[in-house]
Amino acid sequence: MSLIETRGLSREFAVPKRSAWERGRTQTALAPTDLDIVEGSSVGIIGESGSGKSTLVKLILGLDRPTKGTVSVDGRAVDATASARSQHWLRRQTGLVFQDPYASLDPRMSAAQIIGEPLWALRIEEDHAARIREVLEQVGLEPDMADRYPHEFSGGQRQRIALARAIVHRPGILVGDEPLSALDVTVRAQILDLLIELRRTTGLTLVMVSHDIGVVQNLCDAVVVMKDGRIVERGTTEEVLRHPREEYTQTLLAAIPVIPDSAT
Repeated sequence: MSLIETRGLSREFAVPKRSAWERGRTQTALAPTDLDIVEGSSVGIIGESGSGKSTLVKLILGLDRPTKGTVSVDGRAVDATASARSQHWLRRQTGLVFQDPYASLDPRMSAAQIIGEPLWALRIEEDHAARIREVLEQVGLEPDMADRYPHEFSGGQRQRIALARAIVHRPGILVGDEPLSALDVTVRAQILDLLIELRRTTGLTLVMVSHDIGVVQNLCDAVVVMKDGRIVERGTTEEVLRHPREEYTQTLLAAIPVIPDSAT
């Protein structure tokens, strides 16, 4: 049984009219999509901007309402129209790391407040201070950093805080929406290693949206390629990245910069 399952999932948006005489139109952000993600797997979703990657993830997380189709997580239907209270089961099951580690953190809150927010929001009964210290160490930060504020951390440290917040409530699914793209190369490698270790030690199911093929290659077991709101290719990372069948996938891979060998 799949941990995450979508069937005929689609999303359309109304296009604003330019005049009172123009007929209403819609734009398809996601065409009817079937997707299965198995528990414990790591899936990379790749494609150019506007391909539907983030729309698909938002629908899976119940952050947007589909035009048609269904989403289920761990056998339960996801209903984006339900009350926040009735969605606690989904928030408990999932964690989300955004692209910008600074914009996603409230500058008025300390690291402890930011990391601990899911614990009190989801009414999780345990020693919050102890859990915050534990998860700080888990992401490679010192527990005594808990009282600092976002501006006192480097970009890589802020992304570690964002990651700590995403896993503090022990979710089974971690979703990353371009979580490494705003970091420099060295820090990106450090966070990538941290994600690999977290997945190894916690058994997280990982869904990674990324433009960086190298990140997907190192982190994911399977790859989904999207174009114009549709999945055009899917398979194991080895199959898709080494032997792509679709011309679009081949074009994506061909666009990866390669440092030429120096002349001898």
